[in-house]
Amino acid sequence: MLSFVLLLLLISGAQASYYGIVFSYSVGDFQLGAYQETEDWRVSFSSCEEFVSWFCGGDCSPNPVYLIDESRGEWCQKVFIGIGSISLTSHSYVFVPTNWIENINGIVSSRFELHLDRRKRSDINKPGSSPQTNIIPLVRVPSNCQRNINLLVSDPDGDDIRCRYAVYPECNICTPPSVLNVSSSCSLSFSPTNSSNEGPYAVQMVVEDFPRQTITLTEDGGGWEVKTTSDAMNRIPIQFVFTVDPAAPSCTEGEYLPRFLPPTPEHGAQISTNDSETLEIIVRAEATQAETTEILISGPAGVTKSSSGSGNFTLTWTPVASDIGLNKTFCFVVQANSSGSVYQSDLRCVLVTAVSHPSTTTPPPTTTTLPTTTNQPTTTTTPPASSIQNSTPVPGPNYVLALNTKISTSLSLETDSATITNLIKEELIRRGLSPDITLKLLSSGAVQVTTAAP
Repeated sequence: MLSFVLLLLLISGAQASYYGIVFSYSVGDFQLGAYQETEDWRVSFSSCEEFVSWFCGGDCSPNPVYLIDESRGEWCQKVFIGIGSISLTSHSYVFVPTNWIENINGIVSSRFELHLDRRKRSDINKPGSSPQTNIIPLVRVPSNCQRNINLLVSDPDGDDIRCRYAVYPECNICTPPSVLNVSSSCSLSFSPTNSSNEGPYAVQMVVEDFPRQTITLTEDGGGWEVKTTSDAMNRIPIQFVFTVDPAAPSCTEGEYLPRFLPPTPEHGAQISTNDSETLEIIVRAEATQAETTEILISGPAGVTKSSSGSGNFTLTWTPVASDIGLNKTFCFVVQANSSGSVYQSDLRCVLVTAVSHPSTTTPPPTTTTLPTTTNQPTTTTTPPASSIQNSTPVPGPNYVLALNTKISTSLSLETDSATITNLIKEELIRRGLSPDITLKLLSSGAVQVTTAAP
């Protein structure tokens, strides 16, 4: 594992008020004699200084640590991005950060376990990545209001993802919140309860990935193990605080509880941006009986937020090289205040992906034949890519153009085919093809392009 794990073990005794962790890792290409990995450690405490004390031993300046967001007087979330090479192994690691904030389910000392299976998989011919998800450190709901929290989970390898409450040794005291039920599909449900159950709860969950077919995992040295569809591979923690607040005057969204308005993206939306462009996400919300005061977020490193007035927010993110091709889970809630009470909207999460620009190398002209929808072959000569990019298509019959290019992506053909297809289609249209083209991903990895007959 990367060297910073030793640092965590050495300083795990630091005192702080803990608000949880979300961990994930993604395995990239084989470079310099090993597979490269990016790890995402987002840990939350009652203040940013406590993160620095626990994670960095008092000085985070040499480390790639970023502030994600903070709710002053409650929590601060920072993320450490670790990048390095890995060995083809499978190991478990246990961490004991510090004490939780005081909570109703009586959990004092925090504890979480990482079980990371980085062995080479027979189905993708490389090590797999862990499930990807996210959540803000503190989710709140009035005691008289129904609330469902649907975690947005994804898996770069197309595995089956399941959620559950943690059990020892994945936690120290493992008592789950009595007011919150979790399903294997990663949905949490809260039903109205009485005032005696109001207060904060420590939530300790585990996300696991399971192969969708029987596969073989091979480690350094040649040892191997067969995994079936009932065998978990990775186990990663999701830990956060769930607070039951005093009853609200009304549970109708848009009155005291903020309601999202267009053009706020829907929960689960997939948003792509080019690697050199800044992505802006517009969030609007209203609460007619309260004042919408702030948006709280948990997203990729480097994300920022701003407000242009009550209920109007902009989230901004510029990807860096290590973000290219990765799905980043971006979560947010809007908070409103009325007579000293705080109300939260639903948790909303989207997937953001940075895609690299096509190669700027100019290919030689090529001649190729592609089928049209009328099954009559159309032979065309493709000019260099730079010519296509700067040309304007003239009105008239539509023709199929052929691009001699290679497309590389970390998206899965099995689970992300629609996203891949849309990205390719957008690029072909930008380069001069008609908007009515139809794309089909073939099992060979090739792309078949057809257009309506003139």
